[in-house]
Amino acid sequence: MEIFDSHLHIINRKFPLYENQGYLPKPFTCEDYLEYVKDLNVVGGAVVSGSFQKFDQTYLEDALKILGKNFVGVTQLPYNTSDEEIIRLNDIGVKAIRFNVMRGGSEDVSYLESFSKRVYELVGWHTELYIDSKTLIEITPIIKELPAVSVDHLGLVNEGFSNLLSLVDKGVKVKATGFGRVDLDVKSALLSIHNVNPHALMFGTDLPSTRAKRPFQDSDIELIKSIFDEEQASKILYKNSFNWYFI
Repeated sequence: MEIFDSHLHIINRKFPLYENQGYLPKPFTCEDYLEYVKDLNVVGGAVVSGSFQKFDQTYLEDALKILGKNFVGVTQLPYNTSDEEIIRLNDIGVKAIRFNVMRGGSEDVSYLESFSKRVYELVGWHTELYIDSKTLIEITPIIKELPAVSVDHLGLVNEGFSNLLSLVDKGVKVKATGFGRVDLDVKSALLSIHNVNPHALMFGTDLPSTRAKRPFQDSDIELIKSIFDEEQASKILYKNSFNWYFI
């Protein structure tokens, strides 16, 4: 079964890295990533900027060039980035803007509404949120007004999960990622989200799983295959993500 990896990080020390909350990640290059997933039938994916990369675009440009046209970028930008720069990034394969509420390194969430609407109207980018479900409640009215939003790592925690489900019902996507970093029952969360909207879940490896209690394992994929039938699993592992980034 083909996989579109909706969430991966590339860490290349040839490009700027910034210590975040006392943490600086180990290298994880494009070559490292491709070697890791060589037997997983990964056919594309989304390279996501981390807190430790802040607003640097050089690593992302390099990664997209190496990984090829089936890979896209999810970047972090300051709200006053010029239209010309956003269009340039779009032309090299960037498809979304990220607000890292959990770790920082991105633009402040106070600019969520205006910046998200701006990049969507300009180049069709959606917005990705690294945020836990209990904090999500605070910005739910804003999210409901945005054209396209996804939430990382199943919303991370059980508290506020019902609110996440209500957003899923309104069209918000959820990344089925970071199973080893969440504080909730993964199987139950997957089933609940799928039952609300079978197009919402988007699998990703979250490699190299920086700061996770347990890094990604191949068994995370097998869990999805064990819960869902073949057609449903194919949507979660490939179709939903591919459609989100390319259609």
